[in-house]
Amino acid sequence: MDPQEVSLDWAAVAHDHDHEHDHEHEHEHDEHAAEEAEREGRRRLALAQIRQYGDPALRLIAHDVDEFDDDLRRLVDRMIVLMHEAQGVGLAATQVGVLRRMFVFEPDDEGPRAIVNPVVVEKGGETELADEGCLSLQGVNVPVERSTRLVLEGKDPNGEDVRFELDEYGARVAQHELDHLDGVLIIDRTDDEHRKEALATLRPRVVLR
Repeated sequence: MDPQEVSLDWAAVAHDHDHEHDHEHEHEHDEHAAEEAEREGRRRLALAQIRQYGDPALRLIAHDVDEFDDDLRRLVDRMIVLMHEAQGVGLAATQVGVLRRMFVFEPDDEGPRAIVNPVVVEKGGETELADEGCLSLQGVNVPVERSTRLVLEGKDPNGEDVRFELDEYGARVAQHELDHLDGVLIIDRTDDEHRKEALATLRPRVVLR
């Protein structure tokens, strides 16, 4: 057998293999694109159920929860789903138009938590400035100064006592959600320059006809 023929045969096999590999790569790319499109679709649907800047509910003060019932637990479950699908790390009840002192958040890798009637029992003296976004203020990221350590006490959705000792990222997320329960937004916590930029982003665009 001619050595050249052998090399040509191997070239043909290699070509077929590359062709198959290209098909597999295209298939994987298509699957990834479809997954991304689905995630984005879910995100948009979730955001449509979350109150956006300008909604009066975002400026109202939430009331203490008195009843720890199935209604409250359903609300918690719904909020956790919305938070995940909107690709957020925290969501306060006021953001879904419910004036109850409760929020869900994900301060670390151990899954979502819920705290009802949260009270700050300890706050560290050290602060840190970092950019924050908000599910209710789409397209806005502004620097906000927060305490780097926070201890929260409250109840879980069943009425049992809970206590969270939070540092850095977790402390920031919790303070952000606590603000929501008092009608305070990140644009209230930032400097004048960033506030003006944020408001320009949030204002409805004028449509000329």
